[in-house]
Formats: sequence, C-alpha cells, structure tokens
Amino acid sequence: MTKTKLMLGAVAFAALLSAGGAYAKPDANQMAAVADKGRPEADSKRDADRKPAEMLEFAGVKQGQTVVDLIPGGGYFTRIFSKAVGPKGVVYAVGGPPRPADPSKPAPPPPPADVIAADPAYANVKSLHAALAGGLAIPTKADLVWTAQNYHDVKNVPNIDMLKFDKAVYDALKPGGVFVVLDHAASAGTAADPTDKLHRIDPAIVRKEVEAAGFKFEGESKVLANPADDHTKTVFDAAIRGHTDQFIYKFRKPK
Repeated sequence: MTKTKLMLGAVAFAALLSAGGAYAKPDANQMAAVADKGRPEADSKRDADRKPAEMLEFAGVKQGQTVVDLIPGGGYFTRIFSKAVGPKGVVYAVGGPPRPADPSKPAPPPPPADVIAADPAYANVKSLHAALAGGLAIPTKADLVWTAQNYHDVKNVPNIDMLKFDKAVYDALKPGGVFVVLDHAASAGTAADPTDKLHRIDPAIVRKEVEAAGFKFEGESKVLANPADDHTKTVFDAAIRGHTDQFIYKFRKPK
C-alpha cells in the first residue's frame, strides 16, 4: 500500500470516529462509575439498553469536572455522574419546581434528585429547582450540560423560548464546554409536536436550534440508534419502550 493510500485511510478513519461510526472504549474511571454498588438495582438493570459507560466516554466526563444533569428525572445519570467526576467534581441536578402540595392529599415524596443530594454517598450532588422557561442558572460555569430524553419535553413548556433556553445553557458553560442532547428520534421533517403525542423530536430541529444559540456541532453517537424503530409509535408503547431509535448530539461552546 502506498504512503498516500495510508494517509487517506487514516483521514477516513478519523472522519468515521468523529461521525460516530466507531467508538473509543470507556476508561477505567467511567467503567467504575457505572459499576457503583450504590446505584439502585432498577437503574443497573437498564444499563444494557442505555449504555451509560459509552455515554460517559462520548460526553468526555472526567474526574474533577462540573456537570449539569438537566432534568434528571429519577436520577439514573445523576448518580453515575457523581462517581465519574469524583470528590473534586460537582454535579448539579437541575429540574423544574416540585409540584405544589395538595392539603387534601398525603405529602408527595421529595424529588429523586433531592434524595440523591441528601445521600452522603453522593455528597458532590447539588439539587436545584427552577422554572425551565427561565433558562438555566448554576452557581459556577460547567464543563458539561447533559440532558437525556428531555429536549422534546422542554419544547412543550408553556411560553418557552427555545433560543433563550439554549443560550442559557451556552452561558452556563465554560469556554470549550460541551452540551449533549440525547433524545428519541422522530422521522425527518416531522414538526415539533405541541401535544407531545409521541415524545419524539426530529434531530434536525435540535441541531438547528442549538446551533442558533452559538454552539458548534461536534459529533454524533449512534450507540443507541435502532433502525427497526419506524418512529410511528409513542415511546411508551410496549413494542418499542426501552429500545427506541435515539440520537446523541454533542455541541461545543467555542473557546
């Protein structure tokens, strides 16, 4: 093989890596974060479908970083991020305001992120609550803002301004910081669903909106892609739940 062909092959391989066609192996720290024995069994049982170690590698999570788990839900990634950034790092679990108490009913349980933040095993987790329509504000600049299976929900928040929202994420990051959006894919060309019937979103909408806020698209992971998902079913349909076609986009704030 000629030297020219070798160089062309190297360039092609690099392009494949950046496009998500091949994946670097998660490091020991990332693997250990997923293997944390403090994680609930219900979470660890989902690892085969959610591939958290590969997600940490794609996002570039390392010890000492500041990570925002935006709309953390049950805290599946919150605990993993906590162990991945270690005691010198911090994780801000940022969700909407808790539901107001109804005096006629028993008090609701605290949000999962509050429970995690109160656990000494996850002492570097800080739980924050704010109206999503107001954007994102944290006490310090972050290395990573991560949101999983939520961007489609944010678009349906009453009176939400997505440009303002994405710019708030941009402002919350350090120069060179990363914004990762993981979500259920809708068919190309599908308009945003104001009733959130399917809980999906066209990846092109996400990329257009996030880039409009100043981010640079850096790459895509296809680890959670599923060509067998025809995008017509709600993500809660038993036939596809847990196995939807999902896209993972990485955006970077320029230095």
